[in-house]
Formats: sequence, C-alpha cells, structure tokens
Amino acid sequence: MTETGSEDTGSEPALPPRPTALFPLTRQFSWPLTRFFLRTPITPNQVTALSLLAGLAGAWCYTLGSRDAAVTGALLYVFCYTLDNCDGEIARYRNLSSEWGARFDDLVDWLVDTAFFAALGYGTWVATGQVVWFWLGFAAAAGATIDFGIDMMALIREKRDAAAQMPAVRSDAPVAAEKEAEPVSEPAKSLTDRLIYIFHTLSRADFCFIIFVLTVADFVWILLPFGAIGAQVYWMTDLYKHARRRSRARQ
Repeated sequence: MTETGSEDTGSEPALPPRPTALFPLTRQFSWPLTRFFLRTPITPNQVTALSLLAGLAGAWCYTLGSRDAAVTGALLYVFCYTLDNCDGEIARYRNLSSEWGARFDDLVDWLVDTAFFAALGYGTWVATGQVVWFWLGFAAAAGATIDFGIDMMALIREKRDAAAQMPAVRSDAPVAAEKEAEPVSEPAKSLTDRLIYIFHTLSRADFCFIIFVLTVADFVWILLPFGAIGAQVYWMTDLYKHARRRSRARQ
C-alpha cells in the first residue's frame, strides 16, 4: 500500500530492516524484494502496475477450471500481494508518496479482488457445469465493487469537508495517507470497533496465503459462498465505520 513517506532529511535512510513481527506474512516476502527494488530506478507506481498485472494473470488462470492452472494463479496472487506491500515500502523510503499513487493503489486492490472472485466463480462453473458457482462469484465481486464505491464516496466527502475548513485550518494533509493509516493507527475503542478491525485485517493482509493453501488442497471453491456473503458483510461494516466516523466529526 502507498503510505506516507518519512521526513526528508537530505539523505536516504538505511535500507529497511527485516520485520520483527511474523504477521502479516506478506511483509516477510516483500522485505527482500523491496531491498532489491531500491537498488533499481523503479517507482512505487510501477510496482503497483506490476502488482495489477500479476493479479489479473492469476485471475485468468482460475478461469481455466483446472487445478494446475489454479495453483499457478495462486502463486501469482502471492506475488501480487507481495508487490502490493513493496510499493508502499519504496514510497516511504524514497519519500515519493502521493495522493494519485494512493488512489491508483486502491483501484488496483479493487480490480484484483473483484477479478479473483469473478474468475474463480467462472472457472468453478466450467469445471463442474453448475452455474450457481458463477453467481456466487458474481455476488462476491459485486460486494467488493460496492465497498470500493463506499470508500470513494467517503474520500470525496472528506476532501470536500477539508476544503470547506481551509480558511480556518490551513492544511494540505493528504487524505489518502490518513486513510492508509487507519487500520493501524485508529484505536479500537468499543467491542464493535474491535470486531470490525479484526474482520477487515484478516480479510486483507494475508488473504493470498488462504487462497494458496485452499488451491493446493483443491478446496478453493469454498471461498465462493463465504465470499458472496462476506463481501456483503464487509461493505456493510465499512459503511457503518464511515458513518460513525462522520457522526463523531460532527460532534
């Protein structure tokens, strides 16, 4: 994810150290890859674009309806999620964070998630001949799209509110950077907040490894009914979270 960079001190900081926490597991994979990328002229947005290509290629593998192709797709998704960490790490190191980059990252996340469920549903339909799997994939993809729309509308409102307060508070703080930091920096005060935080964290950071394990076990189809329902729960909790934040801001 594209996050805020460190303060520019006139010289590049030391290469990022190995993560001390085990989770998310994708950090363990992105750490050596980020160190490699930092020795090249590649930009965070270019890494994000590579992540998109890997994710769409992985989705295409799932449309083929075979286990071997699905395993290849799962490996591509692990690579995609790893790159999704690398872009933010590179942006922080080189102080190249931008609102456009954050929005591009959000768009790629949505495209990759939506493509996965749509492709898995279609591929399972091809493999079994049962069209219900296609519709389950469609429902999951639709839920991810609704959630993306909710996030974009919330961002537009935040930017509009910030613009209205400009005369009183002179601040150009990037909304995108604050949004990226929410899962880590926003304290979970109530039980409801904690449950929403846990649900969102588990369904995002290391989802690629869940995909990989289930694919190798030839059990990945189980994600379709869970995704069809979970995606709806996800956007509803996201809508609730944004509504609560807006309500608190008005108080």
